Amino acid sequence: MVLNERMIDTCTHWVQDADLSVLSQTMAQCCKNIKETVQLLASRHKDIHGSVSKVGKAIDRNFDAEVSAVVAETVWDSPERQKYLSETIVEHLYRQGMLSVAEDLCQESGVVIDMSMKQPFLELNRILEALRMQDLRPALEWAVTNRQRLLDLNSTLEFKLHRLYFISLLNGGITNQLEALQYARHFQPFASQHQRDIQILMGSLVYLRHGIENSPYRSLLETNQWADICNSFTRDACALLGLSVESPLSVSFASGCMALPVLMNIKQVIEQRQCSGVWTHKDELPIEIDLGKKCWYHSVFACPILRQQTSESNPPMKLICGHVISRDALNKLTNAGKLKCPYCPMEQNPSDAKQIFF
Repeated sequence: MVLNERMIDTCTHWVQDADLSVLSQTMAQCCKNIKETVQLLASRHKDIHGSVSKVGKAIDRNFDAEVSAVVAETVWDSPERQKYLSETIVEHLYRQGMLSVAEDLCQESGVVIDMSMKQPFLELNRILEALRMQDLRPALEWAVTNRQRLLDLNSTLEFKLHRLYFISLLNGGITNQLEALQYARHFQPFASQHQRDIQILMGSLVYLRHGIENSPYRSLLETNQWADICNSFTRDACALLGLSVESPLSVSFASGCMALPVLMNIKQVIEQRQCSGVWTHKDELPIEIDLGKKCWYHSVFACPILRQQTSESNPPMKLICGHVISRDALNKLTNAGKLKCPYCPMEQNPSDAKQIFF
């Protein structure tokens, strides 16, 4: 009996030693794996950290936080200009549908916005919100009410709205076939101008039983049509209201972002060459800044001789030879009652020049 107990104890100790050995090996392997993982992460972090630190240095090197040198400090000093700025911000908020924020700004800034100015934005946002929810009824009602004005603009908005409503009926499958056929009567006023589109819509009815998505007309179900109709409505509604499609504040901000680097560069050049009289912070900039075609709103002519934009007091003048210069340049180039074109050898009488109206 004693022998058996000793044998059991020996076996138990041997099993425990074997388990500890296996556990020790497992722990060692885990520690090794953890160490390798940590080293790998540290190596990757080092590479990322090096790139991120370079970004910060590049920002510090290329961006100048001090922009007061290119801004007229007194530009917003007058109460009238402050009022214009507040009204522009309020209008932008109305355009974005932030009606409550606009109301709070009016109360705090003391700006009074006439209801006649506010109402169009309220209606615009109401209809746009419905379109985003894929509800066409408010937009259709508005388009029918303003049909003649839209036709005067050669707008296709009303047809696009009817077309999209018809397509939404097609989405319902064969159960909407009769309703879709009845709704097709709305296409009659547009038959002459949109015959091809109407034919495609009517042809799609043949595939209702099998599903439009499985037919040659599956392109009718593209989801980007809702975004397009929102853009079309915004564009045409703004045209009827005499408003720009984009917010003036957004356009001004984007233009400023594009122009600021150029202005900062010219500031450095002026400081290096000590040409302090070049930039006097008046209405004109010392250089011409190209903002791209997106920001072209009005025709502006800059005199190629004096490098100045023409104005009402200094309008553009067309010479007999066809070249155009400013009136100030014409007067400066006139000698003994004669003018020689700076671009061609034609000699002419200054009185023969004609003013151009853009």
